[in-house]
Amino acid sequence: MLTAQVKEFGGPQVLVPVEVPDPVPGPGEVLIEVDHADTIFLETQLRAGWGGEWFRVVPPYVPGGGVAGTVREPGPGVGPQWRGRRVAAFVDGSYAERALAPADALTAVPDGLALPAAAALVHDGVTAIGLLERTALTAGDRVLILGASGGMGTLLVQLARARGARVVAAARGASKLALVRRLGAHEAVDVTAADWPERARAALGGGADVVLDGVGGSLGAAALPLTAPGGRFSAHGAPSGDFADVDPAEAARRGITLHGIADAQYPVEEVRRLRTLAFAEAAAGRITPVIGEVVPLAEAARAHALIEDRSVVGKVLLRAGS
Repeated sequence: MLTAQVKEFGGPQVLVPVEVPDPVPGPGEVLIEVDHADTIFLETQLRAGWGGEWFRVVPPYVPGGGVAGTVREPGPGVGPQWRGRRVAAFVDGSYAERALAPADALTAVPDGLALPAAAALVHDGVTAIGLLERTALTAGDRVLILGASGGMGTLLVQLARARGARVVAAARGASKLALVRRLGAHEAVDVTAADWPERARAALGGGADVVLDGVGGSLGAAALPLTAPGGRFSAHGAPSGDFADVDPAEAARRGITLHGIADAQYPVEEVRRLRTLAFAEAAAGRITPVIGEVVPLAEAARAHALIEDRSVVGKVLLRAGS
C-alpha cells in the first residue's frame, strides 16, 4: 500500500511516497480502507523537527492521526458487524491507504455525512466541541477566536454563534475575514493591522468572556489583556511557533481561568462522545467543515507546503481513495 513518510526532519520535500506491506489487524483492531486523511498544522511542525519536548517522533515515520474510511477487515475478537461500515478514528500514521484502529475507538459516520467531511471533523470537531464545553461558553458570552479561518477556527465560529455567543473572529486578509463573517461572526478583525487588539476590544464591547487562542505566540499573548475579569482563556494552538506566553500570576490577579493544550486531550470514550456530537451537528446541517484543498496522498509534500503557506482557507485533506 502507499504511504507518505517523513524520511528526516526538514521542509515539505522530506515527506515522500513509500510503498509498504498492508498492516494486519490484531486482536480488537480493524483495518480501515482510508478514504481521506485529516491534516493539522502540528504535523508540519513535527516534520520540521519542532516539539520534541512534547511529542516523541523519530524519522522515518508516517505522519497523521485521523482518518475516515471503510472497515475492510475486522481483527480477532471484533464483531463482523463492523465490516463494510463507514467509520472515522484516530490512528497511528494516517497518511496511508490503509490504517489500523482499535475497534473501541471507532466512530460510525452517519448517513448524510460524506467521508471527506468526516475526515475534516475527525480531529477538529472533537477539539472544537471539547473547548466550548471546557470553557463553558453560553448564550450572551463575548468570545474572541484567534485563527478563526482555519479548520478548527471555522468550526468554533459556527458552534459559538449557534450557542448564542457574540463572536469576534480574528484572521488574516480580506478573503478570510469575509469567510468568518459568512460563517456567523458578528465582527471580524484583521490581525495584520497593528491596532488589532484595540479593534477587537471595541468589537467585544470592552473584553472577552472567553478567548479561544488557536495561534499562540505574540498574537496569543496580546489577547490575554482582552480577556474580561473572571473570563476564560484557552491557549491550545501554536502554529506561530509556540504556545502563547501568558502570565499565570496576571491571570490569577484578574480571576481569569487558564486552559492549555493538556486540557484538549481526551480519553477514548470522551473522543467518541465528542466526535459523535460533531458528526450529528454536521449531518443535520448545523455546522459545515470548510475544506480548502484536497490533495492526493502521493502529493503529501504539496499538502504540507499549502498548510505552511497559510493561503488555504479551512482544511487541507489527503485523498487516499480512488
